[in-house]
Amino acid sequence: MKVAVLLSGGVDSSLALALLSREKGLALKAYYLKIWLEEELAFLGDCPWEADLAYARQTCDQLDVPLEIVPLQAEYREQIVAHALAELRRGHTPSPDIFCNQRIKFGAFYRHIEGECDKIASGHYARIDETPTGPRLRRAPDPVKDQTYFLSNLSRTQLRRVLFPIGHLHKREVRALAAEFALPAKDRKDSQGICFLGKIDYRDFVRFHLGEKSGAIIEKATGEKKGKHQGYWFYTIGQRHGLRLGGGPWYVVDKDPERNIVYIAHGDAPERVGQSQFSALQINWIAGAPAQGNLGVKLRHGPAIIGCRIEPLGPDSARVALDTPDPGIAPGQHAVFYAGEICLGGGIIA
Repeated sequence: MKVAVLLSGGVDSSLALALLSREKGLALKAYYLKIWLEEELAFLGDCPWEADLAYARQTCDQLDVPLEIVPLQAEYREQIVAHALAELRRGHTPSPDIFCNQRIKFGAFYRHIEGECDKIASGHYARIDETPTGPRLRRAPDPVKDQTYFLSNLSRTQLRRVLFPIGHLHKREVRALAAEFALPAKDRKDSQGICFLGKIDYRDFVRFHLGEKSGAIIEKATGEKKGKHQGYWFYTIGQRHGLRLGGGPWYVVDKDPERNIVYIAHGDAPERVGQSQFSALQINWIAGAPAQGNLGVKLRHGPAIIGCRIEPLGPDSARVALDTPDPGIAPGQHAVFYAGEICLGGGIIA
């Protein structure tokens, strides 16, 4: 079986390649996806793609696996960055990494190598259950590292051609195995933030594309102006840091893009209780819409899953009622649904 391995230069994908290299009957080839926008963003900070590539090359040399660099900057700019910026202009909170997996890593990349491999392997923390009716996406046993949230927009067709060699492991086990293999990235720190930004500050990236525009920070309950901001697109619902106001803690509870206003509430204010209902649109049900009933939902990446009930509004939309209100629900974010350990798919919060 021919397997294309996505290799980022980090410890997770490096171990995925190493584990596969032990298996018999596999013809492996590693691919480094060059999606850093270093040409236009270099002045903002370090784009570490050269360091990543150096680790990837060292790993492939050690394991005797060929490596190919695949430039996908144009596809990333058109399909991910343009979408994220459009959502920010609308006052929404986009989830670009979800679309990166769907559209780039398991989309544009697969089309690039179609016919050259049988499977694509990556270092994601997730599992695939093969069932008589098709593959199911299952949470990783490490609740902190589980990445099914970011994989929730994959289709069953995409899941059929995916391998997650480290999905059954905890992070501590990944580090231990990487040390056993003496992998170059065994002690390398995990990357943080949006995948194409690297070490570039997110606010600097947004400022570069959308600029700054002074507006008011207003307390929602009283209408009192508490301060000024430099653009509503820098803030998301539930955000605390970056407001720079005394007498806190203060949290963002709403935004008015047309008037460039950011609304806040004090940490103990009633407005901070949050929402218990919302609508989800453009839902990707991996194996078809579930029957109406009790499910779990993640409103952001992390271990927390909230109980919920869904009421279908159409084939790809639903009304969601939460068991516990959440103060950080923001339009544009993804709500990802679970039945136990199985990720059913997800959609965009209206």
